[in-house]
Amino acid sequence: MPLLGNLPAFGKDPLAFFEQLRERGDFVRWRFGGKRSLFIAHPDAVGELLTEIERSFDQPDLGIAFRTLLGNGVIVSKGADWRRKRSLVQPSVRPKQVRSYAATMTECAVDLADRWVDGQQVDIKKEMAALTQLIAVRTIFGVDTAADADAIGRAMDIAQQEIGAEFSGIGAVLPDWVPTPGRARIKRATAVIDAEVSRVVSRHRDGDTERPDLLSRLLAARDETGAPLSDQEIRDETVTLYIGGHETTSSTLVWAWYLLSRNPRVRDALTEELDRVLADHEPGHDDYASLTYTQAVIKETLRLYPTIWLLTGIAKEGATLGGAPVPAGTRVWSSQWATHRDPRWYGDPEAFRPERWLTGEDGAPAEEIPEYAWYPFGGGPRVCLGTRFALVESVLVLAVLARRYDLDLTAEEIRPVPSLTLQPDRDVLATVRARK
Repeated sequence: MPLLGNLPAFGKDPLAFFEQLRERGDFVRWRFGGKRSLFIAHPDAVGELLTEIERSFDQPDLGIAFRTLLGNGVIVSKGADWRRKRSLVQPSVRPKQVRSYAATMTECAVDLADRWVDGQQVDIKKEMAALTQLIAVRTIFGVDTAADADAIGRAMDIAQQEIGAEFSGIGAVLPDWVPTPGRARIKRATAVIDAEVSRVVSRHRDGDTERPDLLSRLLAARDETGAPLSDQEIRDETVTLYIGGHETTSSTLVWAWYLLSRNPRVRDALTEELDRVLADHEPGHDDYASLTYTQAVIKETLRLYPTIWLLTGIAKEGATLGGAPVPAGTRVWSSQWATHRDPRWYGDPEAFRPERWLTGEDGAPAEEIPEYAWYPFGGGPRVCLGTRFALVESVLVLAVLARRYDLDLTAEEIRPVPSLTLQPDRDVLATVRARK
């Protein structure tokens, strides 16, 4: 369409749109509004985009709604500024630090399991959101009052919805200065988040004891010149870590429960492993490596319902993909949703089969899956810093709850809504069934 290009089709259903593009080929030209765009589907091309994002491709501007919430954190910063911030943030989420957070993850999940009763009906979307909010607030901020979690959680939900609405709607092509109701809502939500973060930062700085939480580590971090993160940088990185530690894990767990409820065979295999590996103790970080099937359930969930469903880059002068030149300024798009469901890389791609991620007795993988045919956390130099945190949290929470309960969801299909993350389109109601 004139001026809008393919934006109406993209905005109507982004996931279906990208699947349609994938069916047309591995490199497909299209128009995002008036901007020249290239969709890539092949894992090799995806790998090129992700590994060359600093050299041949720039980080794109993801819109005013996204910038309002994330500021200029490590996700959106570029060049030397990005390298500095990454070096300061990365130590807070290294495997050694994630190990120290595992006990909090398990403790919060056990508290939830203790509150559930056989036959109770729960909204899994709300339950998992509240649980991962509490884990995030404790591990990031070092506090656990309901007010902290509730205020930030409500504001984050509004911000996420508005980012998704703007990104796939007319707001995607409107100038930043054009006021819209959605932009006003995200500003109000961000103000709530900023106030909460500022209050907690002040509490940390006024304290005279060393804390083990992520925020304390950010406040103590120094770059190679000895300079700390500024107040604005602390705010931006804290919000970024919160999204990584809460939003992504919450939606992954919701989709996992949905898939397990619809696949009794997989649920039985999962509980068999939990009974065998854990016996009479709650899972901890030391059990993570032994819970191979539980890990496979999470990986397969992230294949079918990747929390982050879209990655893009802007071609620089001289950029190439698949050996062919990409004109400078072209916006290159890749979609985890489309590539993860490509029948070339996955047998029966719509089926929920965690076994595809396991290895046999001979050590050979069940399926030969190319690198970058699965990339829910991105890849290359800008791979998500919270990958380990999210995977460990998802596995431990699922292990705690599935060890005690089955969740029977209502029969109707739940559709994914692409916003900042991939969210269910409705409340996810389930009946709690205590395992015998």
